[in-house]
Amino acid sequence: MNYLIQQIKQITNLSGHIDIPLAQSQIKSNIEFRGANVWILIFATAIASVGLNVNSIPVIIGAMLISPLMGPIMGVGLALGINDTELLKKSFKNLLIMTGISIVASTIFFLITPLALEAPTELLARTNPTIYDVFIALFGGLAVIVEVCRKEKGTVIAGVAIATALMPPLCTAGYGLANGKLLYFLGAFYLYFINSVFIALATFLMVRYLKFPLVKFSDPVKQKKVHHSITVFTVILIIPSIYSAITVIKENKFNQAAKRFIAESRTLPDSYIYDYQITHKARKPSVLTISIAGKLLTEKEEALLRAMSERYDIHPDQLVIKQTSATHPEDIQDQELIKSIFEQNEQEVRKREEIISKMEEELKKFYSKEFPSKQIAKEIAAQYPKVKSITLARGETVVKDTTVEETIAIIRLSAPMPSSEKGKLRKWLSIRLDVPEIKIIEEK
Repeated sequence: MNYLIQQIKQITNLSGHIDIPLAQSQIKSNIEFRGANVWILIFATAIASVGLNVNSIPVIIGAMLISPLMGPIMGVGLALGINDTELLKKSFKNLLIMTGISIVASTIFFLITPLALEAPTELLARTNPTIYDVFIALFGGLAVIVEVCRKEKGTVIAGVAIATALMPPLCTAGYGLANGKLLYFLGAFYLYFINSVFIALATFLMVRYLKFPLVKFSDPVKQKKVHHSITVFTVILIIPSIYSAITVIKENKFNQAAKRFIAESRTLPDSYIYDYQITHKARKPSVLTISIAGKLLTEKEEALLRAMSERYDIHPDQLVIKQTSATHPEDIQDQELIKSIFEQNEQEVRKREEIISKMEEELKKFYSKEFPSKQIAKEIAAQYPKVKSITLARGETVVKDTTVEETIAIIRLSAPMPSSEKGKLRKWLSIRLDVPEIKIIEEK
């Protein structure tokens, strides 16, 4: 057992792989916020806002990669870890300025260019933090500080920048301000706060674990004062992070319990739960609102439903029941008909979604085979003036039982073209169209 422990210690030991002076220098250099960094931040904000506006994941990822927000956040963690009050002030000041600029820039963007989507999923995903966001920020922060300390640099920082997503929540907060949606602003800013705090906390923990040299002062009184200030700020950093983590865990637990309750209780004796909504409010219990169609519940049935919710750790006061009678009870001949209608509707929606998904895949395949004919014609006109026109087509050649895909170019010439020039044209078209072989037919 001791041998196994020693082997694990030897494998996980970081002492021979880190360069602390280089790490400190790199973190401090990334804290600076002037000149190029200011413009990069503004451009990253604009790119992320466009990505949210068009619901494009690749565009949002690009904005995350170029954003300089990670620098001052890690600076805060480093400053707390080495008891450097000047570095802490500088990092915190730059972080506040960066945050303010990002929110202002995104707000202006969304005021000028309103969100055009009916279901902006990428934007909505940044308004409701979950426990997973806490884990991502914490472990991402640990990964990035180890990467910064490592002698041989890799691609960890880029990966963490994508995973922790600092820029998109700020742009979502700007969207909330631009459109007067306070819940969007608060939810997105809360996610940004969680990410920032846990990245700084992870940096602080790793700096202490790796035993970075502490800043020392010749005056013992000043040393004690600085140590006290750093301790207070560290506590201020840790307490909200613990509170945030507990809050997110509670909300996530309630969400899961509510979904299980809905799944088990969807079909009632004479009615049907057709919709539900979960609401979380600060310092107040979470609320599950269910919408019921069909025969109105009796007091006894409602009491039984609330009692059932308690089995899922949902207090009766946390359950709000909204009832919509499909018709008068005396006119209802068959309550099973009502349930079957709702179930049939759900099945139809699923079928339609599957059909739409298949059609989208087929459409993507179709568009992937299209040639950029106009652009090709322009490029050929510039390189081969003798070519008056060109027709590009994909086809299939059948030889016995074998079908071979073929790309054909039909060209019309203004003057005879030498075979060598035709060979160059064929090779160029093959590379330009990314096809292994192309057949050129000259139209007389």
